[in-house]
Parts: sequence; C-alpha cells; structure tokens
Amino acid sequence: MPRKRKQNRRRFGTIRRLPSGKYQARYTGPDGIRYDAPDLFETFDDADDWLAAKQTEISQKDWRDPDAGAVEFETYALLWVEERELAPTTIELYQRLLRLHILPTFGALDLDEITPPRVRAWHAERRKATGATTVAKSYRLLKAILQTAFEDDELIRRNPCRIKKAGREKAPERPIATVAQVDALAEAIGPRWRLMVYFAAYATLRPEEQAELRREDVDPETRELSITQASPELTTGRRVTGDPKSEAGTRVVVYPAFLDLEVKRHLDWFAEKENDGLLFVGEKGKPFRRSTFGRKWRKARTAVGLPEHFHFYDLRHTGNTLAAQSGATVKELMVRAGQSTERAAMIYQHSTDERQREIAEGLDARVQRDRGKGTNAGDGDAKGTPRARDA
Repeated sequence: MPRKRKQNRRRFGTIRRLPSGKYQARYTGPDGIRYDAPDLFETFDDADDWLAAKQTEISQKDWRDPDAGAVEFETYALLWVEERELAPTTIELYQRLLRLHILPTFGALDLDEITPPRVRAWHAERRKATGATTVAKSYRLLKAILQTAFEDDELIRRNPCRIKKAGREKAPERPIATVAQVDALAEAIGPRWRLMVYFAAYATLRPEEQAELRREDVDPETRELSITQASPELTTGRRVTGDPKSEAGTRVVVYPAFLDLEVKRHLDWFAEKENDGLLFVGEKGKPFRRSTFGRKWRKARTAVGLPEHFHFYDLRHTGNTLAAQSGATVKELMVRAGQSTERAAMIYQHSTDERQREIAEGLDARVQRDRGKGTNAGDGDAKGTPRARDA
C-alpha cells in the first residue's frame, strides 16, 4: 500500500484530497492572500510539484499575482495609448491599427489569455488579409503594449509576442525624379503651388512643415527657411499645429539660388501679406487642404508621366539624393532633412551654416547644369521613366 503523506508536514502550502479523489493545492502568496491552484491534480505528487514550483518563484522573486492578468486587453490597450505623449498623427495611426487589426482578435481577451499560439495564428491570418507593412506595424504595436504589461505593470509572466523579425518591414526603394521631371511637375501643378514642389525637392521640406511655413520664416537675402512648426492634417481633416516631427525637425534650411525668382514671385503673388501670414494658401485665402492639393498633385503627376506610386513625399527623397551627389555627407543630409530623432545624436551630427550653404550651392550648380544641357522640362533621363514631354 502507498505510504500516506501527512498534510501538516508541509512547510509551504497545503494539499487536500477531495471526495472525487483528486487533489487541491493552496498556498499563501507574498501579498498575504491565499491562492488556489487553477486546476485539480490527479495525484498528490503532481500537486506537491506545483507547490514546489510556486515556492521557487517566490524565493527567486519571480512570482506574479495569478489574478493580475485578468485585465481586458481592449481596456488596457486604449489606456496605454492615452497615457503616452504621442504626436496626434501617431495616436491616429495606433487607434486605427487597434480598431482594424488588433482588437477584433484580442480585444475581449484578458491579458493572460493572449498566448504565443494565439499571436502566431493572428499574425498568419493578418498576413493573408492585408499588406506586409500594416502587419509589421500592428505586430510592433501589440508587442509594445504587452511588453509594458509584462515589464512595467507585471500583469503577465512573459510577452507572448515572440515571432522573430515579425515587426520588421521592408520598405520598397523609393523612386526619384529627374531635375527635368521636377520642373515639369512644378509647371503642371500651377503657379500657386509650384514653390511647394521646389521646396519639397530642393529644401526637403515635409508637407506638414510647408503647411505651417510663414512669411517671417523666409529670408530671401540669406535664402534661409526657418522650420519651427508643423501642421499635420488628420484623416478627419483637422490640422494639429505643433512642433515638427522630431527634435531635429526644428532647423534652418538654405535653399538653392536658382529658386530666388520663384520665392520672390510667390511672396509677391500668393503668400498672405502679414508678417506672420501663411506662405501657402488656397485660392480662397484659406490653408491648403490635403484633399484639394492631392487632386492637383495626382493630375500633375499624370501629366508628367510619373507612376502612381510616386508620391509628393518622394520629392524629399529626390532632393536628398541630389544633395548627396552634390557632396553632402550622411550626417549633413540628416540635419538638412530633419531626420534625427535623438537630441544627443544631434551634437555629433552637427552641420555648420557654411556647409549648409555649400550644399545649397552644390544643388544650384547641379540643377543649372542639367537645365543648361538644352533639355526640355519633359526630357527625363531616368532609366525606364516615361518622358513628360511625350505625356
């Protein structure tokens, strides 16, 4: 006959045999609360092993309240977004990813019910349903939320997001336009908006930075543009004015000399007359809207013969490429485009005003040389790129 074990000999926890023949294990946690094992055990030894594991967790300070993870994921995730100091566009992105791609699967689950198998199944389903970039962004957001639940709030024992490289997105190589195509785009989009095309290409300004650019930010004598504010437009149509995208976004950019006449004409003809007046406004004198400008942009792009995947933002890539070919270093390009996000890194990525001026002069020489070849605005020279003249 098996030897009977006396329950009172245990130093940690208790084991009780139920009328069903199964065993129930209990212990007192570090918080002084009594906890039952989530399941009954077939044998005394199984219950004893479970208690031993709990005792080890407590001694190694690895114990977690088993009820801590009983928090609905949707409630926790929405609060997670709300508590962070995020840009309005980032908040909008996170809320959209949650609403469309994460909450339909995990919203009603408790945090401790989200397991690695469930995450893998969700990831596989999303890869079939939507684009790779959206899946990567959704996975990174899910992982970040659960990492906070694990590391900061100690609500779960481990982060269940363990798919290697699932958060990486392979962005396609962005297209660039030729100097002739940039000129053709400026011509096709019309006099009121042509300077926006040139500033995007040759001053690497973001659309939201141009939306908040004011007359006082432009110094025609020194050819300097002071970027201190940005006004990104949300999908609701509301503009949110604030600091640029990053700390590095606050900067001074020197534009090339060949834009002197363009800038003068725009200031005389289209910019608001007050010193703090907006540089770019619509025909009715109101700030330009993304939807209205988008229609003009798509029409101009079609007229020039550029592909649909060439976006207005790609003009920044065009300008950076030409600046690099004009002699700018990677660090200088990061400063010029406002791409650094680390304050400390800016100290080591310092670009002097003199070097900024040299870059602008290099751009000027490059564009003037290309224009002096006798090519028309439509004579694109990129391999496989349709000529704007033919379009």
